[in-house]
Amino acid sequence: MDYKLKDKVVAITGGTGGIGSAIVKAFLAEGSKVAFSSRSQEKIDALLPTLDAEEGQVWTCICDVTNEDEVKAFVEGAAEHFGQLDVMVVNSGFEGDTVNITDATFENYMKVFNVNVFGAMYSMKYAARELLKHESGAIVVIASNGSYTGAAGMGAYCGSKHAVAGVTKSVALELGPHGIHVNYICPGGVETPMIHRIEKNTFGDSKTHEEAEQIFGAQYLDKRYCKPEEVADLALYLASDVSSHMMGSGIRLDGGLDALC
Repeated sequence: MDYKLKDKVVAITGGTGGIGSAIVKAFLAEGSKVAFSSRSQEKIDALLPTLDAEEGQVWTCICDVTNEDEVKAFVEGAAEHFGQLDVMVVNSGFEGDTVNITDATFENYMKVFNVNVFGAMYSMKYAARELLKHESGAIVVIASNGSYTGAAGMGAYCGSKHAVAGVTKSVALELGPHGIHVNYICPGGVETPMIHRIEKNTFGDSKTHEEAEQIFGAQYLDKRYCKPEEVADLALYLASDVSSHMMGSGIRLDGGLDALC
């Protein structure tokens, strides 16, 4: 399907991560103009040669999403560089430590909330200002199946993802009347470095990656993690006008878990 995303200007936070890099590549393949951020210039420099991009199709920026000024500079810089902003993909995320409530601290929780909630809020805030200038476009937030469920030892992460779902729904209600559709994607475990860290936090060195995936993957009907490219494909759909009547929806990309509820 042609999502008609060619020459659309797309800003993506956390563009060098596992899901982020898949999203960057997916939009480039559609012919979009892509701005992506990362906290690491080294990671940007490593990713750029792997991209099948035309000259002038990509713009990058160092951005820590917990810093509002840096998020503002990224979003406004992308719009200024390419002429406007059409799509914002809020992708940056952090799982935090696996800590039971008996040992949880304010610091544990705020490290996660600063990225997952406030980083998302800053990204939507400045994207909304740009999108409202032409009253069209989309915001796609990469949330989590943790927006619906809990997980032992991951109260900070699941709590933050519940929160970002609520923020995103509220933003959808604000922007929908102005021609801007806002939705969020809720994957289960995705084959990225994040799930490897979660495996390590959960099992230490007692399980290999394959053994951990077998345990975690048992909950999914297809017995496997989601692929980053599957998240990226859904992001394309939600970014396009094909899905313009969808507003405030959370789509669970969870291998059938939603059917059990």
